Amino acid sequence: MKKTYGIEVDCANCADLVETEIKKVAGVKDARVVFMTQKMKVEFEEGADEVSVMEEVLRIARKVEPDFCIVK
Repeated sequence: MKKTYGIEVDCANCADLVETEIKKVAGVKDARVVFMTQKMKVEFEEGADEVSVMEEVLRIARKVEPDFCIVK
């Protein structure tokens, strides 16, 4: 399953660093973080729990960029 999220990230470099790190999260098959559009696309692995995966994605993203947030 693929899902797109609105995000807030401060710079293109931070977006690239966040993308690299969240691709390593268990349950994430692929991810793309785009600074210009302030969007993040996440493809989940089969059977992954979306809520718990996204909690971990947010935790990891904030280690890289403390101001990172997912807009609902």
